[in-house]
Amino acid sequence: MAKIRVGVLRGGPSSEYEISLLTGENVLKYLPQEKYKAHDILISKEGQWHMDGFPAEPSKILYKLDVIFNAMHGEYGEDGKVQQVLEAHNVPYTGSGIIPSAMAMHKAVAKDVYQKAGLNVPRGVSVKKSGDLLKTAEEIRENLFSPWVVKPASRGSSVGVNIAKNVPELVGALNEAFMYDNEAVAEEFIQGREATCGILENFRNERHYALPVVEIIPPPGKFFDKENKYNGATREICPANFDRETTDKIKAMAIAAHNALGLKHYSRSDFIVAKRGIFILETNTLPGLTSESLLPKASEAIGLSFPNLLDHLVSLAQNKKS
Repeated sequence: MAKIRVGVLRGGPSSEYEISLLTGENVLKYLPQEKYKAHDILISKEGQWHMDGFPAEPSKILYKLDVIFNAMHGEYGEDGKVQQVLEAHNVPYTGSGIIPSAMAMHKAVAKDVYQKAGLNVPRGVSVKKSGDLLKTAEEIRENLFSPWVVKPASRGSSVGVNIAKNVPELVGALNEAFMYDNEAVAEEFIQGREATCGILENFRNERHYALPVVEIIPPPGKFFDKENKYNGATREICPANFDRETTDKIKAMAIAAHNALGLKHYSRSDFIVAKRGIFILETNTLPGLTSESLLPKASEAIGLSFPNLLDHLVSLAQNKKS
């Protein structure tokens, strides 16, 4: 029987280019070879498509493939744009569709969706890029108690995220956020334990299967920023040591977020467990699949090997009903 031709799409004009390369490399390495013929589809930072090392137009590449495994992260790959290209060429792909991807990627939009679904979110404001950062910082200070978490509105992997304790630090945090995006989100800093929970569709006879909750423990005095996500310094406890009620609540919130955003195949939502409740921070529509990533670790904890996880995701993409 002929093998299924899978294009592993990675790279792209994104601030998460390097992370996408690692995710794609892992997928190429572990996609079951007895069932799939994997092709490396690399998009350069300049937007040039390549198939197995040779440059080519998307139309020339995509007609040769049965399905795309979307291993991209961040802008273009995770915000609905590349999904438009794939749908225009009628190629099935892993992950969520155009509009749900765009909604989840934009933190202010996703937050509104969460609130309408009855999920707790941190108090916050969205601000546009301006020439007077001090004025913007003062407006944030008037609306929110310090400290503040400041992040670009449409980036992932904690790119450009900072915690500010006073107005000068807030100006600096806004300046960095605006290096990545023309809009930023400032939220109240909530002291608590960090957790994440992945969702797999149509797994073990459940429409939405919640993977084990993972507790994230950054180095003392640090938070789960881009550096601490990938340098191995952060402790990750899976399954997390929360009580049963808290664990069940996190899982239910992760499923609710997945459904409210209209996501497909899989996702991973991040939370803060505080004394005053559980707060959802954001949802990743294309969770990282590197050797340091959390979704594969949670899958392994329930006996789902990484190759079998990849096989499941490709199968979901091929089944248009999923």
